[in-house]
Amino acid sequence: MPSPAATGRGPAAAVCRMEEAEEEAGGRGATGSPAASAAASDRFVRCLYAVGFLDLFGVSMVVPLMNLHIKSLGASHTVAGIIGSLYGIMQLFSSPFVGCWSDIVGRRYSLLACILLSALGYFLLGTSTTVFLFAISRVPVGIFKHTLSISKALLSDLVSERDRPLVMGRFSAASSVGFILGPVVGGYLTELEDGFYQTSFICASIFLLNAGLVWMLPWSEENSANREHRQGNKGTDSFSAKANRDLHSKSATNGAVASNSLFQSPWAQVATVLTRIKGIACSDLWDIFLVRLLMSVAILLYYSNFSLALDERFGVKPLFAGYLMSYSSALGVLAGCLLGPITRLYQHNTYRILLHSSTFTCMLILLYASALSIWMVVLSSTFLAFSTTIGRTCIIDLELTIGGNEASGTLLGVGQSVTSVGRIVAPLLSGIAQEFSPCGPPSLGVGLALVAILIMNANKQKYCRHGNVKSKTQ
Repeated sequence: MPSPAATGRGPAAAVCRMEEAEEEAGGRGATGSPAASAAASDRFVRCLYAVGFLDLFGVSMVVPLMNLHIKSLGASHTVAGIIGSLYGIMQLFSSPFVGCWSDIVGRRYSLLACILLSALGYFLLGTSTTVFLFAISRVPVGIFKHTLSISKALLSDLVSERDRPLVMGRFSAASSVGFILGPVVGGYLTELEDGFYQTSFICASIFLLNAGLVWMLPWSEENSANREHRQGNKGTDSFSAKANRDLHSKSATNGAVASNSLFQSPWAQVATVLTRIKGIACSDLWDIFLVRLLMSVAILLYYSNFSLALDERFGVKPLFAGYLMSYSSALGVLAGCLLGPITRLYQHNTYRILLHSSTFTCMLILLYASALSIWMVVLSSTFLAFSTTIGRTCIIDLELTIGGNEASGTLLGVGQSVTSVGRIVAPLLSGIAQEFSPCGPPSLGVGLALVAILIMNANKQKYCRHGNVKSKTQ
């Protein structure tokens, strides 16, 4: 007698029929065609580009003026340095928690909360007439200023793995444009009477505008695009089936759990966050995060005391160094736009792109350390802008590919904390290395980059296995 499973009447068959019916109904109700779903996804992604632009535009209006303002309030250099370090320390510890929280409660509410609380911080900054108020204003910004990380996690949820480096690169380019334009506007406003306070209030207003933009985003289209993306990722091999189940599970989490988590007790949410972070800490991603730390410190050592090093080595004025850094930032925007052709050239093999860009970065830092003329420095800065932008995007993509897209907020948060550690360590290493030679910091950066390259080569099979799976699933 045939078994219930064979006749289609068993529990497993019933579950399969329910899932097929649900997906079919979702596909009919959400969008009329794959083309409509793609258009919905494109609209949502373009809106997120605007969110990234406004975020860094507002921040970069204020940040260059903060040291001048706190000194005008009577703070010593030591107090100003302590307050500046306080922001970095809060970012270091809050990044994984806020990223994981966005996985639990959903991107929309976490993104809105981060933007609004950051706006509160910049509003308090605009009322800071004492050093104590200035320090208080940095607390909400230090804890909740993770708009870009959550936006990247949202982009990762929305687009396919194949398109993720391209979309991430364009998002970084849009954000960088805001970072380039912001200091110009902030410098103009600070010339006015009470210019810093006006600039801070304008920054807070930009964050409120950004919150309104996030609120009005077509979230129904985002859900539809997620559903279409999940249906389009069905494959024939075993990993495709697993990835499909993971995406189905992730969609259920983002839908049911995100809506219910808002009503959970704070202790339950904290317990879930700690459990997820522990899972990331105990995973086999240590080498990815170590590579990210080493390359971050190497690049920071290149730029540390950049103006002073150029003055000591070539007698170049700080104005020229400023122009050179702005030139590099502009090239970084262009590099973000070129990620599409580059990923196609490498057949979407993120590991190879990261390995080659890291090797190129190491060679360029070595060229800068051994430069005999200022034009060799200009040459290294020109190509370094491309290699570092591409490398940053690829390391994020590799984290999400190996770590799993269903916990993208947690992964990006932990990765941001790793970069924060680099920002804390790099100035100390730079000061020690510069005691020996002006070329000491970049020379040390070359050594760290070589260690990162060796780690990537030692784990080549692991990365290539995930790269091959990624190609198959596309």
